Amino acid sequence: MSSKGSFHQRGSYFDCISERCTLPRDTYVSYLELFTYLHETNGHCFAIVEEDEHGEPMLASGCMKYEGSDFQCKDSPKAQLRRTIECCRTDFCNRDLQPTLPPLGNGLFDGSVRWMAVLISMAVCIIVTIILFSCFCYKHYCRWAAKRRCYNRDLEQDEAFIPAGESLKDLIDQSQSSGSGSGLPLLVQRTIAKQIQMMRQVGKGRYGEVWMGKWRGEKVAVKVFFTTEEASWFRETEIYQTVLMRHENILGFIAADIKGTGSWTQLYLITDYHENGSLYDFLKCATLDNRALLKLAYSAACGLCHLHTEIYGTQGKPAIAHRDLKSKNILIKKNGSCCIADLGLAVKFNSDTNEVDVPLNTRVGTKRYMAPEVLDESLNKNHFQPYIMADIYSFGLIIWEMARRCVTGGIVEEYQLPYYDMVPNDPSYEDMREVVCVKRLRPVVSNRWNSDECLRAVLKLMSECWAHNPASRLTALRIKKTLAKMVESQDVKI
Repeated sequence: MSSKGSFHQRGSYFDCISERCTLPRDTYVSYLELFTYLHETNGHCFAIVEEDEHGEPMLASGCMKYEGSDFQCKDSPKAQLRRTIECCRTDFCNRDLQPTLPPLGNGLFDGSVRWMAVLISMAVCIIVTIILFSCFCYKHYCRWAAKRRCYNRDLEQDEAFIPAGESLKDLIDQSQSSGSGSGLPLLVQRTIAKQIQMMRQVGKGRYGEVWMGKWRGEKVAVKVFFTTEEASWFRETEIYQTVLMRHENILGFIAADIKGTGSWTQLYLITDYHENGSLYDFLKCATLDNRALLKLAYSAACGLCHLHTEIYGTQGKPAIAHRDLKSKNILIKKNGSCCIADLGLAVKFNSDTNEVDVPLNTRVGTKRYMAPEVLDESLNKNHFQPYIMADIYSFGLIIWEMARRCVTGGIVEEYQLPYYDMVPNDPSYEDMREVVCVKRLRPVVSNRWNSDECLRAVLKLMSECWAHNPASRLTALRIKKTLAKMVESQDVKI
């Protein structure tokens, strides 16, 4: 079987040269025939299986001289065709070699450079996406943390801005003596609004809710407006912060603020808190004597007079008409006097320009308390005086409510709203217009009033307030002076 020759594997890098090579050059045989070609060698004998261009396995064997055979027996991983080579180093040893083709590649994991590049690219994309997402989240976290630190810093500054131990009275007194007389500085107002603790709801109306709150242990009233009543909140805040507006018979304003996010808004108006509630609530459960009656009436008249009066000067006060006077909008203080509240519909008069500043508000006054000229729409809206006279009419009805609860000779009427026996509980404009304008009726007065000097004087006063002709009505200053004389005659301490 000894013969000289050489073996070349087609398409490969093998050069097989041996003294005893039994396989002719370029000979390819089947796997079963492989072992009939055995070899003697001083280097390596080999067997190789290779897939041709048609995908068919081709088997061959041969020998290699000693030099470089170790290298030749290591197949190249970059070969274009699938193949396997196995080597051995003894004579005729390749008869025991049975090389097999490597398994076909599986999807992305076939080891090819192309698929390896795809895998690496996908991995890089995933890593980059994770990094970018992490950066995005971290950026938003940093913004949130910064805002939180800023908010906490603001609160700390707020705490430092209003020193511990300062009461609301101290702050207001300081602003009155050193400021413009238009209320607390806005920063102080916002600080107070942030620090208030809401305790319980004490009232509710068409504008919103009233809560009792606490600021550093002091009770305050917090009026929370519905978002639809922003105009009322703005107007009332504006009126309360008018120069020289503060008066003992006008509800004490403390602060105003807007709290909210993009989805909700709360409009706060913070004022003094009066535990006795409104005049309406007070009269339903309490009776009066002559002194208590005069104290209530006189204090309410003082508040209305201050509201109506224009104060001239560099820092003067404009004349203001309330436009919604009623017993529910007058509060009772601890000392038994009154203060006027709810200025959301108020009208200001600028004497310099002779302009009436009417709020852009869809709300109107309470129909039961509307003057005849308001009900029949004859009120001249371009002049300020008609608004003042409409307030006086409403004030006359309020005095009637008070006088009914004054005890004389052991007799007192139960509390009722004006025109309770002439119109329904919720009267319409037409109901009120028919009674007040067409029939020209006024609330019924008990005969007992004529037998009491105080009630008789009060009856005369209220009759002049609710006169049908606005020009015939008393002014707030005249009402105040008349009641002051009555208070003096009764020796009432205000």
